[in-house]
Amino acid sequence: MTNTRHTPIPTTAVVNDRKVLANDWGSLTKYDVTYTRSNGQQQQFNREAYDRGHGATILLYNPDLRTIILTSQFRMPAFLVGHHYELIEACAGLLDERDPIQAIRKEAEEETGYKLNDVTKIGEIFMSPGSVTERLHFFIAPFTHDMRIHEGGGVEAEGEDIKVLEIPVKDALEMIDDGRIVDAKTIILIQHLVIKGICLP
Repeated sequence: MTNTRHTPIPTTAVVNDRKVLANDWGSLTKYDVTYTRSNGQQQQFNREAYDRGHGATILLYNPDLRTIILTSQFRMPAFLVGHHYELIEACAGLLDERDPIQAIRKEAEEETGYKLNDVTKIGEIFMSPGSVTERLHFFIAPFTHDMRIHEGGGVEAEGEDIKVLEIPVKDALEMIDDGRIVDAKTIILIQHLVIKGICLP
């Protein structure tokens, strides 16, 4: 049935049982669920979900220079499926029970070296709702070069080896088209800046 009103459709499901399969950096749990289908019938099935907490991401932009700040770093899951290049992406990190704005300010300073002033939230998005519980808080913030207080690079003790990139928006759009930028959150943030006319090529 087509939903012509474009409104969220309520769902009904009951978790009958759960079994933790792994619990280290995150938690992998197997769930026994009874779901009520749109025709009213109930269907029982098993699903696994990975929970590592919620996160935040931010894209720094300079509308006068028409540039953005991105990072480049090793990402093991991408490497495991054949992407043998560092991922170019927007700054991001886990909340770890922190307020999203406080968390993303700290992450941006650690990773890029920029101490931010105005931070604007643009939404909360599930990045992989078929298997991961994480909800990502999306932010944008203007930057100028005099806001940079150190070189960035992340926290070495946490295995971070982050390179900071200042890229023209025009080039970033081309990098999406040719596959050099393949990170979903980064693509969303870049397109948001352009579509909303906040930082144009």
